[in-house]
Amino acid sequence: MTFSPNLRPDCGNCFALCCTALGFTRSADFAIDKPAAVACPNMADDFSCSIHQRLLPRGFRGCTVFDCFGAGQVVSQGTFAGTSWTQDPSSKSSMFAVFKVVRQLHEMLWYLAEARQRTFDPDLASTADHLSERIAATAQGDASTVLGADVETLHGEVRVLLMEVSEELRASYGAEDKQTLDGGPRHLEMSGADLMGANLANRGLCGADLRSAYLIGANLRNSDLTAVDLLGADLRGAQLHGADLSKALYLTQPQINAAEGDSTTLLPERLTRPTQW
Repeated sequence: MTFSPNLRPDCGNCFALCCTALGFTRSADFAIDKPAAVACPNMADDFSCSIHQRLLPRGFRGCTVFDCFGAGQVVSQGTFAGTSWTQDPSSKSSMFAVFKVVRQLHEMLWYLAEARQRTFDPDLASTADHLSERIAATAQGDASTVLGADVETLHGEVRVLLMEVSEELRASYGAEDKQTLDGGPRHLEMSGADLMGANLANRGLCGADLRSAYLIGANLRNSDLTAVDLLGADLRGAQLHGADLSKALYLTQPQINAAEGDSTTLLPERLTRPTQW
């Protein structure tokens, strides 16, 4: 790759774009309603969060699980050259719009980096490299370049590649030879399945397809999730104590932040153990 952006948030170099550009509705995750393009009332003048250490007790659980994949600092310091929307109010609308697109682009780069690393197929690795280069070049472009990107088409190309790598990797773990999660016929295609609150503890789930599955509150204690496709899976409140996710596929920090675990949970090297665990 010719350009490899930092895909981890650097809030100190961001103009609080996640706290301003995005909106949220009062719910179990947010204590208040906040429209998009309006600064959160908890944002300090220096763009820091005035209740950062008290987000959970103050009812802002949603903030603790959010991740911009490094888009915030790229837009703040790169696209807009370190000039904030408070210094130049005319840039506010454009900056917020660019942030939303770059976050999507960086999320694609996150997945592509893993696909490139995990695939056994040189052709798939090469395709991942070329896609990453195109997406990264767009993400580091000026505002008009970013806003002119055909994000939907890029999403489609990335999705196809990720699925090919997933099928290749899961097959290498013999996914087709294992039973369903409920002990039924041999088949582990559970993409999009409703597994909310399911008891999946102490299972060898290697190679399962749990893409976009609803695993809210599911019990995955002490289970082996090696090569399990978790792209888009909802892990809110999932119990991961003692689970091995060190080689799970397409896992992100927001998913881990939303789950429950402890010091015995094994995570991929590029993910950070949540402080609340």
